[in-house]
Amino acid sequence: METFNPEKAIWSVTREFGEHGGVAPSISRSSTFTVIEPGTMPEIFEGIKSAHKDGCFLYSRHFNPTVDVLSRTLAALENTEAAICTASGMSAISTALMQICKTGDHIVASSTVYGGTHALLEHVLPDMGISTTFVDPSDTAAFEKAITPKTKVLYTETIANPTLKVSDIRSLSKIANANNIQLVVDNTFSPMLITPANLGAHVVIHSLTKYINGASDVIAGVVCGSNEFIMELMDLHHGRVMLFGPTMDARVAFDVLQRLPHLAIRMKEHSKRALAITNRLQELQLKVNYPGLKSYPQYDLFKSMINEGYGHGAIFSLDCQTTKKANELMSILQNQERFGLIAVSLGYFDTLMSCSGSSTSSEISENDQKTMGLSPGLLRISIGFTGCLDSRIEQLERAVKQVGLI
Repeated sequence: METFNPEKAIWSVTREFGEHGGVAPSISRSSTFTVIEPGTMPEIFEGIKSAHKDGCFLYSRHFNPTVDVLSRTLAALENTEAAICTASGMSAISTALMQICKTGDHIVASSTVYGGTHALLEHVLPDMGISTTFVDPSDTAAFEKAITPKTKVLYTETIANPTLKVSDIRSLSKIANANNIQLVVDNTFSPMLITPANLGAHVVIHSLTKYINGASDVIAGVVCGSNEFIMELMDLHHGRVMLFGPTMDARVAFDVLQRLPHLAIRMKEHSKRALAITNRLQELQLKVNYPGLKSYPQYDLFKSMINEGYGHGAIFSLDCQTTKKANELMSILQNQERFGLIAVSLGYFDTLMSCSGSSTSSEISENDQKTMGLSPGLLRISIGFTGCLDSRIEQLERAVKQVGLI
């Protein structure tokens, strides 16, 4: 079987030129679109004609030409039949889950998901009659054991935020297929690195805000899946994306499109630097966790899922044990060493760092944080690619010594 090459996949999409022959696609800012013949409009509403098959656009909350180009390119990246872009990663997650699940349904989800996703599953969806059982993402048997006759979704992240545990997507896919349920995977941490659809995932989600865009200047998301599922999401009468209206602006779609050609270059450099830095931290006997280290508990599983040539990603964690130590280290790294920035999010060209327990995972209770293995002093560090690598390692060494971690 030929190894999947995400770079080749992106460029396999027919090149879209601008309206007047421009090398970049045009930005179509129209909110509504005309039809030549009156009879065409009811055919669009009835689903007889569509933007995809017939080039018939109706309204930009439904489909927009510029957003459609980005959607098709991201479907190629994730090797799915189709995709639809949304206004944020959370809107992609919520609309996908609410399209699949109805009142009375059940989800089995990773216990280590991003705090916002955890809050959606634990607090919001139950108000709609949709319940969730949380399990350790590294325990495949726990997913299977938690399935009930009402279960409609297995939900996980390719790389858990922020514990960096990974799920065995191939095995989860077999379980999902055997039980006629959907495997939904958030692949935000690992574009290019891992292609969940090739491992059996049915739906793949990204916060495009992160690595795919790469500049921390837009909020955006995408849902990738089968033609059938994407058309369900965009159905004029029942589609959750269509009716909830998390519409991506055409200008945002254009900006993200311009950054996709160098995504592979960025991911390779992110990974190269993360591996070099974590190797040095490990030499200093610090409590560091990174999928590229052979000491990483799931190293072999992770390696079995990656697309060769893109490394192991840019995210690693450094356990400072206490929140006080973590905050002290971040302050030195930002304000003295100029190593990186204290900020939530990830995927920026500069390094971003945060103490997860008191920030991006703060929606998760203290007891649940302990259960999932999230230390109060755990720093999540998204390594950028600015500055000299050797200098960055020296800055980090000085900072950890000043804090007293070594």
